[in-house]
Amino acid sequence: MYPRLSDLFRDFLGFDFPLPIYSFGFMVAMAVMTAAWLLQKELDRLYQAGRIGSVKIPDPSAGKSKKKSRKKFVDVSPSYLVGTITILTIAAGFGGAKIFHILENLDDFFVNPMGMIFSKSGFTFYGGMILGTIVVSRYVKKKGVSVPVLADAAAPGMMLAYGIGRVGCHLSGDGDWGIAANLAAKPGWVPDFLWAESYPNNILGIDLSSVPVYPTPIYELILASLLFFLLWKMRDHLHAAGWLFWTYIVVNGIERFFIEKIRVNNRFDVLGITMTQAEIIAVVLIVVGAVGMWKMWSKNGKSSVSERKIVNPEPAVESDT
Repeated sequence: MYPRLSDLFRDFLGFDFPLPIYSFGFMVAMAVMTAAWLLQKELDRLYQAGRIGSVKIPDPSAGKSKKKSRKKFVDVSPSYLVGTITILTIAAGFGGAKIFHILENLDDFFVNPMGMIFSKSGFTFYGGMILGTIVVSRYVKKKGVSVPVLADAAAPGMMLAYGIGRVGCHLSGDGDWGIAANLAAKPGWVPDFLWAESYPNNILGIDLSSVPVYPTPIYELILASLLFFLLWKMRDHLHAAGWLFWTYIVVNGIERFFIEKIRVNNRFDVLGITMTQAEIIAVVLIVVGAVGMWKMWSKNGKSSVSERKIVNPEPAVESDT
């Protein structure tokens, strides 16, 4: 494994190139950048097709005005907001991920609260997704952008970003691996590295050489990539605004629920059923997402975003850079 990028350089290039960059953080950055790029492209496409309204920004050609009332504004694509959306997503995402990890490990938190808060590991994806979604939704609504349309535009990229982020978990060996692999059950056509991994040099310093585990981050990368292509192909499906996002919520929940069956994680007793925190949240997301899909469904296409323009309310304030 390669907890730091310098480990990767040393293994493949044969020399030490000290880089104080952790592979997990690097892959998360790649995931965010990929999702932001895809969101920008999709917002521009929707804007050019007249399916999402514009945002107002100060006219750069008008020069500076001392009086705010004299400022001139121009209409631009909502993709102009992607930079700010990305920053908000990173801040809220990491904060939410850390908060949910602490809630999942309260006993360890009370023993060493500062150590857990400032640990380089220990993040829960659903915490980041939930808090990030809330913060970004409030921001774009304030700017006058249709939240359901933006959510649809972001859904495919969010799915792919999840898979890319899991590559960081795999490279660093941060504990998001599976249970002990059943080597006797491995089909002959499945490569060894896809069935069992010992995660040597993992960032937690755990020796798994005698009990290799299922490399669940790789499974999630594969599944997330397939689901990304599915959502990307469904962008122009006749649906009401928001339907694609709720579809993402459902498939994300299904994927996570089943992968938890072979992952190492803390378990809780809920109504006599033993489940992980991720399984509980996944079930809630599946139910909520299914209800959202049902409400947004448009059989006759009258409210389809593919057949009508979406008019956004006028922003109450000027847009940020």
